[in-house]
Amino acid sequence: MSTQLTAAAHQKLQAEFEHLTTTKRVELANTIEAARLLGDLKENGDYHAAKDEQGKVEARIRQLTDMLREVEIISIEDDGIVGLGNVVAIRYEGDDDVETYLLGHLEERSHDVEVLTPNSPLGQVLLGRRVGDIVDFVAPNGTTLKVEVVSVTV
Repeated sequence: MSTQLTAAAHQKLQAEFEHLTTTKRVELANTIEAARLLGDLKENGDYHAAKDEQGKVEARIRQLTDMLREVEIISIEDDGIVGLGNVVAIRYEGDDDVETYLLGHLEERSHDVEVLTPNSPLGQVLLGRRVGDIVDFVAPNGTTLKVEVVSVTV
């Protein structure tokens, strides 16, 4: 199964992968070597912290490798229809507040807006909808909720 990403997210992940597999690996190897020179490894906090970070970096490299191996670059459409890569604003029935989400892969996240995955119950019913559409979806707790599509942007 391929990972669907926007070109911007793909570029960001590719840059992260390059940084981790080159610069970060070398930095960690140097840090581990310096910590080894401090002596007894059993009680060497610097060594254990560096090894822990190394494990996390290697796990992220494996995750990125898998993701980038079968990536599908998607184009974001500005046609008023909710699709991958669009920012969609919704309002729950009986609520005046508007919530805004980016519909896409979790790796698309930014500090501006939360990500709503297309496989989530809400994400599934929003795909293909337009401004003004009201849709029902079953929340994870089993409650059926109604939401209105308030806006769709790129």
